Amino acid sequence: MRLPVVATSALACLLVTACSGARAAAPPPAPPTAVQSAVSAEPGSYNATDVAWLQLVIPMTEQALDLMDTTATKTSNPRVVQLAADIAADHRTQLTQLRDLLRRSGNGETDIHDGHDLPGIVTPDDLLLVTKTRGPAFDRLFAQHIGDYLRQSVLVAKGEQDSGADPATKSFAASLSAARKAQLARLTGNGPA
Repeated sequence: MRLPVVATSALACLLVTACSGARAAAPPPAPPTAVQSAVSAEPGSYNATDVAWLQLVIPMTEQALDLMDTTATKTSNPRVVQLAADIAADHRTQLTQLRDLLRRSGNGETDIHDGHDLPGIVTPDDLLLVTKTRGPAFDRLFAQHIGDYLRQSVLVAKGEQDSGADPATKSFAASLSAARKAQLARLTGNGPA
C-alpha cells in the first residue's frame, strides 16, 4: 500500500519532533559492528511509522556519509580518519539494508525532508562549512555534526521500535540503534578506540 506523501511527511516530522526532546541514558559501550541483515517482510506488515522512519533515515545516512567521505583530505588526525572510515563502512551496509526494507514496503525512496533543517541531518550548508576547514577545526566540526547525527539516529530508531508495525523494520531499528550508540561512544571517547 502506498502512503500519501503528506501523511508520511507529517508522521516523519512528528516522529522526529517527538523523539528529539527525549534524553537517552548512556548505554554500556558495545563493539561497533555491521547491523544484522534484515529479514523478509511483506508490504502489508508496514505502517506509516515504518515508512516515515525509513524515508527519514536513508537521506540522514546519505548526507552523513558525504561528510565522512571528506575526512581523509581534511585532517591528519589518524583517530578521526579511522573512525570516519569505520563508521562509513558500517553505514553503507546499513544503507543497503534500509533501502531493501523500504523497497519491500512498496514505497519509493524519496527525500521528503529535502531542504529541511532537522536535528541530526548534515545539511548542504553544514557540509560546505565543514569542508572549508582543516585540521583541529575540522575535527571539532566533524565530531559535532556526526555526534548530532548519531544521537538523532538513535532517538528516531526508538520511535520506530515503539510505534512501527513491521517486525523486520523494528528489529533492524534496534540493531541500528545499538550500532550507532557504540559509534557515538567511540566518537566521544567513551568506547573502544
